[in-house]
Amino acid sequence: HAKYDNDPSLKVRPEQGLLKIRKELGLYANLRPILLFDELLNASSIKPGILKGTDILFFRELTGDVYFGEKTRSEDRNTASDLMIYHRYEVERIAHKAFQAAMQRRKKLCSVDKANVLESSRLWRETVQEIAKQYPEVETEHMFIDNAAMQLIKDPKRFDVVLTANLFGDILTDEASQIAGSMGMLASASIGDGTGFFEPIHGSAHDIAGKNLANPLASILSAALLLEISFGLKDEAKVIIDGVDQVLKEGYRTHDIADDTIDPAKILGTEEMGKLVLNFIAQSTITH
Repeated sequence: HAKYDNDPSLKVRPEQGLLKIRKELGLYANLRPILLFDELLNASSIKPGILKGTDILFFRELTGDVYFGEKTRSEDRNTASDLMIYHRYEVERIAHKAFQAAMQRRKKLCSVDKANVLESSRLWRETVQEIAKQYPEVETEHMFIDNAAMQLIKDPKRFDVVLTANLFGDILTDEASQIAGSMGMLASASIGDGTGFFEPIHGSAHDIAGKNLANPLASILSAALLLEISFGLKDEAKVIIDGVDQVLKEGYRTHDIADDTIDPAKILGTEEMGKLVLNFIAQSTITH
């Protein structure tokens, strides 16, 4: 809620609950696929020619970094610190997952850090370099966060699997949402070695809550990730993705992904868009 954003002094915050869920369930790997539907090439502020063909899978470490490091505030309230901390095992376990995913894709991995300045990033880079030796077929690249932020907009097609730390991954994937046209299009999967947690990357958007304006497609696509990752139901997950694709092909949009070429009669609310996807899934299930 906006009251939490506008008052940083509040002791109890909604983010604390989400961070505790991640920590308690051991959800150390956050997968964020940048899935670009051709029908949304014009929904982004980036030129379609730069975007077309983009397919990126982010692996964001989720239980370390400044979000979980020790936090201090001086007695006079004028000095504050957040400890950016990583242990080698934390980097190793998410690096293995990222490399394994790269082996199933284009065999390219870019590890993003700030090793020219940060000691935690030097540990990150050293560890990833060691893990990379176990995956000689994967072309491994290391990139500083500031350069990665620029390259993501300049030439997003150059990336396949991107591996990065908690803070950097949070920022980069919000930036990458504009490649897909809107933050309302990006699903995510938080996984570890047990139970997974699936959600869109965006927040709760209290300014439009209850107004039937929110884009439901990221939540729907998160369900597709759940089927594929937790249960290995790839065909069923594809039906959901195809449902979203078909609805977009037919010209339907929510407000956040509509451009000037869209028929205003096809700009739908949350409920209407969800029902269209559901109808496609139902028809596809009957057909097969």
